[in-house]
Amino acid sequence: MPKKATSLVPTERIERAILLLRGHKVMLDADLAALYGVPTKQLLQAVKRNRERFPDDFAFVLTGKEVAILRSQIVTSSSGWGGRRTPPWAFTQEGVAMLSSVLRSDRAIQVNIEIMRAFVRLRAVLASHTDLAQRLDELERKYDQRFAVVFEAIRKLMTSPTAKRKELGYHTLIKTK
Repeated sequence: MPKKATSLVPTERIERAILLLRGHKVMLDADLAALYGVPTKQLLQAVKRNRERFPDDFAFVLTGKEVAILRSQIVTSSSGWGGRRTPPWAFTQEGVAMLSSVLRSDRAIQVNIEIMRAFVRLRAVLASHTDLAQRLDELERKYDQRFAVVFEAIRKLMTSPTAKRKELGYHTLIKTK
């Protein structure tokens, strides 16, 4: 019986590290460094030495606003109290794949394989959710038209007839405005 390969990194850990920024699914430098078992500084040095391999659609530096949003979502230390002094880098799926060519360890290769599989699984899940959302929109449109008729009938039942009733009681000859 073939032995099933065990993963170096739990799949859930990788999937939790994938974020959506600027319309791209990305992973941050610190998360990748932790997965690869190297300091973030070492990972970024390898990227900067091979900058031509990482165009802007493969890797980019986060803006101050993006860092602030992430800091509020994922509680991280501020730069004034021992936290990182430079903004994080974000790596798209292609950038993560390129990292395996600049980080030349067996662990980097194995972790990259797991990360690629996680990106593929995430894409499949998102595609199925998109299909489900489209079906739901179609049903809503269909039922909204049917229920519009029902609501209109209910409104007609709620309005009173416009026929005037003859007033009872005493009336004066003085006209009121």
